[in-house]
Amino acid sequence: MPPARSLPDSQRILSLGIIAFSLALAYGIWYAYGVILVALLREYGWSRSVLAGAFSVFTLVHGFANPLVGKLCDRVRPLQLMAAGGALLGIALWLDSTIASPTGLYLLFGVCTALAVALAGWVPAIVQVQRDFQDRLGLALGIVSSGVGVGMLLVVPLAQLLIDAYGWRTAFRALGVICAAWIVPSSLYLLRRPAARRSARQAGAAPGKAPPPLTLAEAMRGEPFWLMLAVFFFGNLCSQTLHVHQVVYLVDLGVASMVAASVVGVVGVASIVGKTGGGWLSDRMERELIFFTGIAIMLAAVAVLAALAVPAATPPGWAIYGYAVLLGLGYSVTASLVPAMVSDRFGGPHFGAIVGMGLMSSAAGSAAGPWMAGVLFDLNGSYMLAFLIAGAGGLAAGVGAWRARVLRVRATRPVDRSAG
Repeated sequence: MPPARSLPDSQRILSLGIIAFSLALAYGIWYAYGVILVALLREYGWSRSVLAGAFSVFTLVHGFANPLVGKLCDRVRPLQLMAAGGALLGIALWLDSTIASPTGLYLLFGVCTALAVALAGWVPAIVQVQRDFQDRLGLALGIVSSGVGVGMLLVVPLAQLLIDAYGWRTAFRALGVICAAWIVPSSLYLLRRPAARRSARQAGAAPGKAPPPLTLAEAMRGEPFWLMLAVFFFGNLCSQTLHVHQVVYLVDLGVASMVAASVVGVVGVASIVGKTGGGWLSDRMERELIFFTGIAIMLAAVAVLAALAVPAATPPGWAIYGYAVLLGLGYSVTASLVPAMVSDRFGGPHFGAIVGMGLMSSAAGSAAGPWMAGVLFDLNGSYMLAFLIAGAGGLAAGVGAWRARVLRVRATRPVDRSAG
């Protein structure tokens, strides 16, 4: 019987582009909350801890839905979930335009929108790519996750323009229509294409013999699983603290709202470079080394952002956008490389459930960081302590990745049987 043929490269690249743009829309909503927060603050005067808490609920709901979405991906085609999520996202964003109280913000945006993004978002995309691109997994995940950077570049400034021109309610409605109009038909289009089959050269994610597939319960018995969860948690605690509060922080320093919103776009552009370049390098070098480098760059971004508050005058543009480039390059590794590191250790039929647990930990970090920063600002009127804690989180993520590398190298090192 002849070996199964994989999809042609042109079709595989097209599928990456389509999924990447779906993620751009879904997670453009995620990152647009930074400018929506400013609009809600101006209209209602709610505290920053209340507004940041809604984002924390969003990330927690999104994260705790990920293991369930991952298990569903092990049973049905991930693109079916993305199509359903796109329809629900359109409905949820339209309902978000009716928010009139903190309770409504928490229920509609924090819960309903988060569930829709989880179904249309990262877990189905990761599982689909992990099945189709084992031969170039780092690069493929980098390309797909760079869609999130495109979302920062396009969706966040679009949200700000809509808010400035028509108000935040119309912005929510317009974004809902756009998301549903792309994600649903594009996912259904990909569903009509034959499922990709792995060729012989797609047998493993890393050089050498692939590890035996583990169930979620088996993976949880080993240290590598918990190290991956720690890397997810602390890396996102650091990056999401900056993502959520950077716009309002810059506005506090006297930066114009549109300039502050454009910083998110610059972060997105830089993250596209970081994700694709880092993914390409991670297929040729040890992924953990690339991750550690990215963490070092993200820590530099934390330091630069904190330093912007030192001068009495409004920060200069070169410093603001320099920070944005550093954050985009640095944070990108927490998004694209960690799922590939998980696949290196836990690839197999239960990958969806395992990476879903990792993304739940990621969401916990994404929730804890912004909420903590909002509370600390309400207490002392400054973000400095929050930035210090965010930096410590980034350092912890780097240490966890290095420990995971040590264990991996130790496990693959040939045993010297000549002694004794």
